[in-house]
Amino acid sequence: MIRISEVAKRLMVGRALRSSEMGETLLPKRVALPIFASDPLSSVAYATQEILLVLTLGGMAYVHFTPWIAAAVVALMTVVVLSYQQVVRAYPSGGGSYEVVSANLGEGAGLVVGAALLVDYVMTVAVSVASGVDNIISAVPQLHAQRVPMALGFVALLAVVNLRGVRESGRAFATPTYLFVSGVLIMIATGLFRYLVGDAPVAESSSYGIRPQEGDAQLAGAALVLLVLRAFSNGCTALTGVEAISNGVPAFRKPKSRNAAITLAVMGLIAITMFVGVTTLAIVSKVHIADDTCRLTGLGEDCSAYQQRTVIAQVAAAVFGGERSVGFYYIQAATALVLVLAANTAFNGFPLLSSVLAQRRYLPRQLHSRGDRLAFSNGIVALAVTAGLLLWGFKASVTALIHLYILGVFTSFTLSQTGMVRHWNQALATASDPALRRRQHIVRIINAVGAVFTGLVLVVVLLTKFLDGAWLAVLAAGVLWLLMRVIRGRYDRTAAELTSTDPHSDLTTPSRVLAIVLVSNVHKPTLRALAYARASKPARLEALTVAVDHDEALALEDQWQRLGIDVPLKVLDSPYREVTRPVVDYVRSLSRESPRDMVGVYIPEYVVGRWWENLLHNQSALRIKARLRFTPGVMVISVPWQLISSARADHHGARAPGSVRRGEPPR
Repeated sequence: MIRISEVAKRLMVGRALRSSEMGETLLPKRVALPIFASDPLSSVAYATQEILLVLTLGGMAYVHFTPWIAAAVVALMTVVVLSYQQVVRAYPSGGGSYEVVSANLGEGAGLVVGAALLVDYVMTVAVSVASGVDNIISAVPQLHAQRVPMALGFVALLAVVNLRGVRESGRAFATPTYLFVSGVLIMIATGLFRYLVGDAPVAESSSYGIRPQEGDAQLAGAALVLLVLRAFSNGCTALTGVEAISNGVPAFRKPKSRNAAITLAVMGLIAITMFVGVTTLAIVSKVHIADDTCRLTGLGEDCSAYQQRTVIAQVAAAVFGGERSVGFYYIQAATALVLVLAANTAFNGFPLLSSVLAQRRYLPRQLHSRGDRLAFSNGIVALAVTAGLLLWGFKASVTALIHLYILGVFTSFTLSQTGMVRHWNQALATASDPALRRRQHIVRIINAVGAVFTGLVLVVVLLTKFLDGAWLAVLAAGVLWLLMRVIRGRYDRTAAELTSTDPHSDLTTPSRVLAIVLVSNVHKPTLRALAYARASKPARLEALTVAVDHDEALALEDQWQRLGIDVPLKVLDSPYREVTRPVVDYVRSLSRESPRDMVGVYIPEYVVGRWWENLLHNQSALRIKARLRFTPGVMVISVPWQLISSARADHHGARAPGSVRRGEPPR
């Protein structure tokens, strides 16, 4: 029979893939687009809303800044997309911003980018899932109380799908992403057509006014500039996830760099079109939205009970003829689904980046290992757990989470574009072909403009969001940066300690080998351990037991003599009925007496087939082994004795962890 756990794993994850099947998991552009670009494509569902929420803090008077802020966001997105096209062509190995910065600005700056991006990927999952839940609640307000369980459930679902492999997740997520894109484009076309023919859509909130947060005083000077800059920084959430394609270049089909660059351009074009369209329709239909419903005028007395719909929900209702229209429910369903799936960008970016960092010994090596489906399973699980804790801690609130967002991605934008400028400076120093030099001059200008623009946005984000919660993201990135330095230091010290400079001196043969067989009873496991110890032909062999009970020790000595076992049996007295300490002290005393001798301790152990049987056996052996491992010159050898239950487990086809990846056949 096959174990239930194995069946459940295969149902969730699928059959294990051989390493030779890696080529079959590479992605065509049509599948790579929804995998790596679902985050920037879906951000149009909330980027416009985030701009309006900030502008309306000053009241209705400042909503007219929306088109100008949206235009600045579009310009910045264009520059960033063009800049990252140069990254994927120059650095196709998949390190993305981290590799660019490490190669050109130093490993310390590269770690800053790595830490910032890892934090931002976690935030991407949290914000995307929370925003998706928001849109579900906009369509079904009764689900508001289930916000957190729904968010955690979506994160778990995303993790399971991604554990099935990159290509599998792409197939699962491609259709919802394309349905969302086509639905939004149809909504934009329909809304603009109605506007042009004189039947402009009208939002449900168009008749409401908005009271300023700080009374009725008009903002001016620095306060007005700060408000506009804060709205711009919120609108820049539309750029999150753009860098994910540069991290995922190895997942594309050949020619990898060219296909990644094309996918990046298509993603940028679609995202800009949808962002401009949704923002235009929000202005045309006069969507009014506030961070606090009680600042909306015209609601009546019970303002706290009013549930605001998201901007895209209000636009869809206005364009398609109300909240009961098919178009409205289509947009809401597609938006909610794609916002949840937008987290998939992070589920691909985070494991890839953590794998690169682990390969360079800045993160635990386990993050570099691929699972049964050739995905970086440990990275996927780590991301899901961290994002789940964040959603639980912040109650899946987009408003609370958004302030921690985009800081990391603009840190990577700024440093990577600065690194690319230095890359082209070095390339120009050696290039002699005039056509090549002209092209390098052009792309250097593109990257320089990108560095300046994204650097300004980074400053704006820090100034406008730091006290609102962005300091948590800065702190998390700083702690992660420090942790990665500590991990690298630990790996370096271990490598230095284990590196052999003189193999002859390091592999000096011990003068003698002393073998000790631990005995608790005279039975088959003990006799097998004695036979195995004899086969190693030690210079000295003795059996060792601990007299926890005096009568039992005497009975054991008598049985030993009656059976005529030609191995001396040493009995250690234990007045406090301990087993581990007397054995460890005795073995260490032998090691101290003869430092050049090797002491081999043979421990008979039961091999069982059920997990609970381990609780009944081998506890003393485990404790002794754990203590002796720290003693130089001592080797601990386990001599297994298979009980009947172990044979049953073997018949069931139980496998050790990683057996599939090692190519071991089923038993």
